Amino acid sequence: MRDEYLKLAQERIKDPRILVNLLSQRVRQFRFGARPLIETLERLDPEDIVLREIIMGKLSYELPNDEEDKATT
Repeated sequence: MRDEYLKLAQERIKDPRILVNLLSQRVRQFRFGARPLIETLERLDPEDIVLREIIMGKLSYELPNDEEDKATT
């Protein structure tokens, strides 16, 4: 994993736990055949591709709010 990509992704997603979870879920999607949301001319590891997706704003997350959690229980 490239340090410069990680630092730039951390500027977009401040919480390291969310960043790690998003990264691992997206890498898992690649292993099951998902295609990257960005194009790259160089050969990158899946982790670096995900970090670049986050940096470029192609990948984000949404936290459930408390009202939705109460409605499902």
